[in-house]
Amino acid sequence: MSGDGNRRDYDGYARAGLDRSGQAEAFDAIGHRYDEAFPHKEGQLGAGAWLAAALPPGSRVLDAGCGTGLPTARQLTDAGHRVVGVDLSPGMLELARGNVPKAEFHLADLADLRDGRLGTFDGAAAFFSLLMLPRPEIPHALRMLHGLLRPGGLLALSMVEADVDDYAMPFLGNTIRVSGYLRDELRQVVGEAGFEVAGEHSLAYAPASTDVPPEIQLFLNLRRA
Repeated sequence: MSGDGNRRDYDGYARAGLDRSGQAEAFDAIGHRYDEAFPHKEGQLGAGAWLAAALPPGSRVLDAGCGTGLPTARQLTDAGHRVVGVDLSPGMLELARGNVPKAEFHLADLADLRDGRLGTFDGAAAFFSLLMLPRPEIPHALRMLHGLLRPGGLLALSMVEADVDDYAMPFLGNTIRVSGYLRDELRQVVGEAGFEVAGEHSLAYAPASTDVPPEIQLFLNLRRA
């Protein structure tokens, strides 16, 4: 499939079925508390370090679901890359612009990037952002990211290992909906989206907040095939 075809992949998904109700509002409300609840991000920092080092100097990198910009947008910017961050939460983006003034940030739904409005990228990071989508939508999102990457482009992806689809859970005093895969199925999904797995690791993670349950985090280093 051509890059343009990949970029339009969301056109094959029922746009009327995209439901983000409450997701952005929850993260707006969480705001400053998010980084306090997740103070230790060794897995994300390690995956970000791989991406930063494996890309050519000065690469253009998409941070999909950038949140507050910490740690990934700052890590990649500090490594000399040109970072474009995208998030659905205006509150998170306000924090990101303050935390990483050298990066470029946009308020957008991930699905809206299917038209290629932000151009193409050498690399991308999607740390815990795709788990906010209903499970049937995740393969479309991965194929779209594949289409936004230049040939041989890299994607650092993280998910929480869980066999759930659009599951409502309490999160820092709010409710969010999350989806996940068991690791073998996740490998299959990324392979079907056109990515090769260059490396992976998992991490048992216990957030600082007792309002957020412990989790197994999966990190995949991916290359556009």
